[in-house]
Amino acid sequence: MKTNNNLGIWMDHSTANLIDINSNNECRNIDSKFTSETKEEALYRSESLMHNKRQQMHENFYNKIGTQILKHKHVLLFGPTNAKVELHNSLNKDLHFKDIRIDIESADKMTQNEKEAFVRNHFEKSRKGSD
Repeated sequence: MKTNNNLGIWMDHSTANLIDINSNNECRNIDSKFTSETKEEALYRSESLMHNKRQQMHENFYNKIGTQILKHKHVLLFGPTNAKVELHNSLNKDLHFKDIRIDIESADKMTQNEKEAFVRNHFEKSRKGSD
């Protein structure tokens, strides 16, 4: 059930900042469990273990974000790393997301106000383009 139309997600590999401008700029964070401590600990044991652990934890992180995306019709993924592209590729493999429009834009580190303005501007431009 999609209750909200638009959701902006500023993300990198460690955190996703979900910005819902339709509900008083409600913001939530989803954090990856793959921290630098986890990486160091796994790398100490073996490099392949570290890569497997990273893959597993990123999948878990992306699944949590995906659960939130399912509640929306139009989503903007933005941020400084390629995490947004990895998430998009992961979602493209899942038919649950086929009717959700997902846009991707690069963005540097931003303050919370800058993120909210970026999301608002993106969806305003998008709405004007579809009128």
